[in-house]
Amino acid sequence: MLDRYAIKLIKAPVNGIGLLLDKTPFTANQITVTGFGIGLLTLPALICQQYWLALCFIILNRIFDGLDGALARRRGITDCGGFLDITLDFLFYSLVPFGFILADPTQNAVAGAFLIFAFVGTGSSFLAFAIMAGKRNIDNPVYQHKSLFYLGGLTEGTETIACFVLFCLLPEHFALIAWIFGTLCWVTTATRIWAGYQTLKTPVG
Repeated sequence: MLDRYAIKLIKAPVNGIGLLLDKTPFTANQITVTGFGIGLLTLPALICQQYWLALCFIILNRIFDGLDGALARRRGITDCGGFLDITLDFLFYSLVPFGFILADPTQNAVAGAFLIFAFVGTGSSFLAFAIMAGKRNIDNPVYQHKSLFYLGGLTEGTETIACFVLFCLLPEHFALIAWIFGTLCWVTTATRIWAGYQTLKTPVG
C-alpha cells in the first residue's frame, strides 16, 4: 500500500548511489547476493536476542535490496536478476519471524508460524499473478521498472519492513504484532486473489 510513496521518497538518493556503483566492477547480482548474506546474519542475532544488532542487519539488507535495483536499471534489467532478487527477498522475509521463534519458542512459536503461513499467501498470490500477467503482456503503470508485475495490496514491502522494525524495537510484543500483521497479510492475499481472478478471467483475444 505504501510502496509507491516510499519509492518516490528514496528514488533520488538510491539512483545517485546507483550512478556511483555503475563506475565500479560490481554487478547488480553480486549486490543482491551480498545483501542476502548480510540478511542471513539477522538469524543468529535474533537467536541470541541481540535485537538492535538484528535491526542493523535488516536495515543493511534492505539498503542493498534498493541498490541492486538502482544498478540494474542503469545497466539493464535482466530476468535472472529479477528472479534472484525476488527469491532471496521472500526467503529473507520468512527468516525474520523464524529467528524470533527460535529466540523464544514458548512465547513466539504459534504467532511466528501464523505469520510465515500468511507470507506464503501473499508471496504465492503475488508471484502467480506475475506469471500470468507476463504471459498476457499486462503492464503495471505504477512499477514500470520492475522485472515482473507487482500486484499491490494492504501489506507490501514497506509495511513488512516497518513490521520487522517494530519486532526488533518491541521484541516482548512480537506475538501480538505478528498476529495483527499476519491478519493484514491474509486480507492482502484475499484481495489479490479476487483482483487477480477478475483480471484474468477474461479470455485473451
